[in-house]
Amino acid sequence: MPAKKGYFKPKNYSKYKGDPTKIIYRSSWEKMFMGYLDNNPSVVEWSSEEFFIPYKSPVDGRVRRYFPDFYVKKRNKQGGIDILVVEIKPKYQTEKPDKVKKITKQYVNKVKTYAINESKWKAAESFCKDRKWKFQILTENELGL
Repeated sequence: MPAKKGYFKPKNYSKYKGDPTKIIYRSSWEKMFMGYLDNNPSVVEWSSEEFFIPYKSPVDGRVRRYFPDFYVKKRNKQGGIDILVVEIKPKYQTEKPDKVKKITKQYVNKVKTYAINESKWKAAESFCKDRKWKFQILTENELGL
């Protein structure tokens, strides 16, 4: 994923739930998605990294805080409201690493990253299910890249 970082300046300040002067994007994909949220008339409200979900880290067993990329309140086709929690990740980070014959530092890091992400996402799915929200992971495939 491109490592472009910066501040997003929304056109529709009233749609942003949080401080609209402190919206940080950590990739060009997040910046693009922010533009979509800001300009989409069916998006009623959105925020970026404004709340956390507790999860247990599989690496050290400690309870940590996961700040999902986006919270989205959107009007659906039936006129109702859907609430989504969205995470944007490269596809390779959503897939369990293949086993290798020789264990390298790079492989260990991939396994740790996947395990941590999996724990975060399971916690997010449970958190959202309790609230009748939806949890989505968007990769370059869903973003059309």
